[in-house]
Amino acid sequence: MTLRVATRSSALAMVQSGTVADALREAGFAEAELTTVETDPTPGDKERFVRGVERAILDGQAEVGVHSAKDLPGVMTTGLSIAAVPPREDPRDAWIGAGTSVNDIPEGARVGTASLRRRAQLLAIRPDLVPVELRGNVDTRLRKLHEGEADGIILAMAGLNRLGRQGEVNFPISLDLMTPAAGQGALVVQTRTGSEEPARDLNDFRSEAELLAERAAVVALGADCSSPVGIHARHVEGRLVVDGFVGMADGSIWVRDQLEGDPGQAEAVGTELARRLAKAGATDILEQSATLGSGADQVG
Repeated sequence: MTLRVATRSSALAMVQSGTVADALREAGFAEAELTTVETDPTPGDKERFVRGVERAILDGQAEVGVHSAKDLPGVMTTGLSIAAVPPREDPRDAWIGAGTSVNDIPEGARVGTASLRRRAQLLAIRPDLVPVELRGNVDTRLRKLHEGEADGIILAMAGLNRLGRQGEVNFPISLDLMTPAAGQGALVVQTRTGSEEPARDLNDFRSEAELLAERAAVVALGADCSSPVGIHARHVEGRLVVDGFVGMADGSIWVRDQLEGDPGQAEAVGTELARRLAKAGATDILEQSATLGSGADQVG
């Protein structure tokens, strides 16, 4: 049986989809092959990373699609399902630039990022730092850094690891200081609803529970991938621990919370965390943030 795996053509997408194709071959699908799709050319619209792959599955051009989980909207496209969540990569954010810790970053440094989430958390700790708009894939942003457009940049550790660029990292940012975006470090294997079985062997149940909790929290907050929201779940001694952050992009106002629960009730845990964050002021923060413009965690 041939399984066509839909993927975008960027270097990171090809690496990520290639690992899924390799895993499918190991699972017995010797003819698993990559099929590249076009990305909708709409700058600032992060869902463009998803639409082409989803269209290929729905149109019958591919049986399987691979996404960075943090790109996938909280409400699934009709007719499609998450078939598997492979083992997760390092979910942390990483600092590339001068300094060996957040406190050691030079005063007044220009920080390249297009992510409101990263800005909000970094400025909550270091209000002297100066965010500058920096977009593009991993290679593009690294090039812009080296050309002097910023003094440092923040990227996802997972993307750097997958591209073999972890040597660029000065330090990973502790989860205690910066809560990752929901789904950061995780991949989603997507299929048509009812056709999940071929890919289900790739599923890692711990990673799946973490992602379900994170996605549930984002949906319950009414947030999306461009919101200044961090949600991260992890397994600790058999329990699911979920951290949440919602803040203004200038770091002036923010709320954090943490909730522990049963991994078998992952979505309920994520939803309850969102309820607590909303009660603490997250809803007001998100409404204020929406009136001031938007940014997004672009690839990496």
